[in-house]
Amino acid sequence: MRILYGVTGEGMGHAMRSRVVLEHLLAAGHEIEIVASSRAADYLSARFGMTTKIHGFHMVLEENRIKRGKTVWSNILAGTTGVPQNIAAYFELIDRFVPQVVISDFESWSYLYGQTQRIPIISIDNMQIINRCTHPDEVLKGDRTNFHMTKAFVKGKLPFCDHYLITTFFHPEIRKKNTSLHPPILRPEILEASPSQGEHLLVYQTAEGNEGLESTLARTGIECRIYGMRRDLKEEFVEGNLRHMPFSEVGFIDDLKSAKAVVAGAGFTLMGEAVYLHKPMLAVPLRGQFEQVMNARYLAHEGYGSYARTLDDPATISTFLSETNRYKDKLGSYYQDGNRELLAALDTQLGRLGPA
Repeated sequence: MRILYGVTGEGMGHAMRSRVVLEHLLAAGHEIEIVASSRAADYLSARFGMTTKIHGFHMVLEENRIKRGKTVWSNILAGTTGVPQNIAAYFELIDRFVPQVVISDFESWSYLYGQTQRIPIISIDNMQIINRCTHPDEVLKGDRTNFHMTKAFVKGKLPFCDHYLITTFFHPEIRKKNTSLHPPILRPEILEASPSQGEHLLVYQTAEGNEGLESTLARTGIECRIYGMRRDLKEEFVEGNLRHMPFSEVGFIDDLKSAKAVVAGAGFTLMGEAVYLHKPMLAVPLRGQFEQVMNARYLAHEGYGSYARTLDDPATISTFLSETNRYKDKLGSYYQDGNRELLAALDTQLGRLGPA
């Protein structure tokens, strides 16, 4: 089957999850063309080739906050050249590849192609849970306005797909048809990891200008292996109990699987990996991004970790660490059978929606 696979480039989690699905589809003999933006396109092109790079939406982050004005302006400037390039890229793609099914990981251009050509569209992502499920009051409390705004955005992003495969470690009630919930998609390296109990914290932080977090972590006295705060590092930099690590997928997974606990933003990919490896997590959502707020609140709701709006107060981390045994007890009951459930569900939908 010829499949057009679209991947949003905002955050690398979409690309890493899509890699797993793409490997499964290629192993099953499907013909694939990928469209992706930003770093996702570079990542997938290096692994698979057959990737058309397009312009996509991106966010501007400062002090762990989305800068709305800068984000809008940056995307407007990029869009003046990006949109015509996208259209040209699709005409070139159409000339050499006629898809029979579209799969979109929150990517709009592949979705629009499927709609205009009237071919089946399957959505695979975690974002659609915001619109297609019912959420308890404790998850929405104090953020209902942001919830409704985000819900409207998610609803308008990929409406009327033939089926929505939603990845999640929590299970709210489904409220819309053609929707199913499945465990998070995990990289093979995570599935192969054997977790152990170390004494360090794994800290992952990518927002720029967040120096206050360093002083907070330093005051804990606990070894912190920090990724993302100093992006240009070529080798490890040690300052007291803080160990700033250069980017390394192998090193990051080693530090994750042996960590005492995780302190990070509330991006879905790392959160799903921490839950799978039974690592308690303190989640600090990006301010202005409700999807991360929801992830963090569900993490606390399930008893797998804690949620904080900021880490300005060192007592926040101390309180979290004092509760790690309770979180581990809850995590001990979490189990998923690798990626089998999601991939089997995808195969079922391709069999149902694909050409006869």
